[in-house]
Amino acid sequence: MEQVSLAEDLAKETGQKTNTCFSCMKCSGGCPISFASDLKTHEVIRLVNLNQLDRLLNCKTIWLCAFCKTCKQRCPNDIDASLVMDWLKSKALELGVTPAMPNIPIMYQTFLRSVEKLGRVYEAGWIGTYKIKTKTYTKDFKLGLKMLGKRKIKLVPGRIKNYQHIRKIFASARLGMKCRKEIK
Repeated sequence: MEQVSLAEDLAKETGQKTNTCFSCMKCSGGCPISFASDLKTHEVIRLVNLNQLDRLLNCKTIWLCAFCKTCKQRCPNDIDASLVMDWLKSKALELGVTPAMPNIPIMYQTFLRSVEKLGRVYEAGWIGTYKIKTKTYTKDFKLGLKMLGKRKIKLVPGRIKNYQHIRKIFASARLGMKCRKEIK
């Protein structure tokens, strides 16, 4: 039985054909988080094509990706590297790999719970939950007070109209993920 390559597996699940990349580096040149990354965007794509899953799952870059889509806009071959990064994050969590940036998955989870509950993010609740889960209680405290003073953070949560639709979207996504796991 022939083993499926990482690039083929990724293409099957995301539609991203990383094998069309010719390393023009336009994605890396426009990436707003490249200064903090251990791998540039084009290097991530190259490592996918080289079947380097372990190296990819242990890098910081996949956890730092802001999903801004600059890479996709700049790519002459229409590769959406942010989808590749997202797929790699999911793969890391699925395989139980400890994230290179362990607080980022906590940030995502608390953010999504806030959106699911209210239909939008409730910043004070999101930040508070994140701080408790990461035990970073006083980090950024002065900045938080400054933002409160300028009314950039609301103390009382708001809820969008028809927030039930958002809950249905989350339920549907969970069902899709469950079905995908059962198929494998």
